Amino acid sequence: MRDLYDIIGVSKNASKDEIKKAYRKLALKYHPDRNPDNQEAEKNFKDAAEAYSVLSDNQKRSSYDQFGHAGVGMGNDGGRGGFSGGGVHMSMDDIFSQFGDIFGGTSFEGFFGGNGPGRARSGGSDIRIKLKLTFEEIALGIEKKIKVKRSVVAPGAQFITCPTCQGQGQVSTVQNTILGHMRSTSVCPHCNGSGKRIGNRPPGAGPDGMIKKEETIKVKVPAGVEEGNYMTLQGQGNEDVTGNPGDLMVVFIEEEHTYFIRDSENVLLEVNISYPTAVLGGKVEIPTVDGKAGLKIPPGIQSGQVLRMKGKGFPRLRSRSNGDQLVKIQIETPIKLSRSAKKTIETLEGDLNPILNPFAKLKL
Repeated sequence: MRDLYDIIGVSKNASKDEIKKAYRKLALKYHPDRNPDNQEAEKNFKDAAEAYSVLSDNQKRSSYDQFGHAGVGMGNDGGRGGFSGGGVHMSMDDIFSQFGDIFGGTSFEGFFGGNGPGRARSGGSDIRIKLKLTFEEIALGIEKKIKVKRSVVAPGAQFITCPTCQGQGQVSTVQNTILGHMRSTSVCPHCNGSGKRIGNRPPGAGPDGMIKKEETIKVKVPAGVEEGNYMTLQGQGNEDVTGNPGDLMVVFIEEEHTYFIRDSENVLLEVNISYPTAVLGGKVEIPTVDGKAGLKIPPGIQSGQVLRMKGKGFPRLRSRSNGDQLVKIQIETPIKLSRSAKKTIETLEGDLNPILNPFAKLKL
């Protein structure tokens, strides 16, 4: 499989801004609207998006740098270079959802000429907030209270039909060009697309007849959510002049953990063990996302070997099963030793050298 940094076209020590700029260029170059019926361009577009989804995320990028493609759930798809066989496979909807960030808050459809600014607004605007969660909260699920400031119609406010657009929320203009009369439609600048303007404005209300109201809302977070997942709470957003509210979007953010790295429903962990434990085997107690558990170390384990603890990862959404915990073993070499310990190791080296070194008996 191709290296993700090569796909984006940046070095391994590239900053987030450099990665974003490089991906933006690729997205513009290979976007399907600019390359109709071009399967190669569509494939490059998807590969770049999937690479960006890993490299733009601190935890996923760290996991990829440490464990390679396996660390982010990418399987081998037969050498085609794409990721369709891996755990980060993305649909076009998944890819398009990234562009609000890539293009500086502008919607992807608006950037490429979709539902643009000429469309009248229906209902109040949505509110988007970020909710930080610890790994422990994600593993168990939690109910949180959040405070939200919403725009609501001020008590006593009265509205009139906008005289500019006659309540349509849109205005049309006609220009004479060499091609003839060209008509364009845009949102009414005086009512901002609502079709109504403030008539009687009560004290304390803004020029639009609205006031800010702080409310406490309960959010029940299901176990197993991931960074970037979100919940939509209908009717909890800002109101428009008719009192029709938008929605509240709660976007989940994962707080970085001291020693865990998340990979979808799996969790990755490095554990240092002593040399005697590596040789003889044993059992060590290690942390898990929901507590502690014992890990059996097989005799003769090698440094860098990964052990799997089934069911010790994060819960899968809409499922009763859990992911796994992957434990990368590192054999710890002591720096300072007592005299007796040194003599013991020297004796051990003499006994093991003929076994471990196939060239020990050769006269070189």
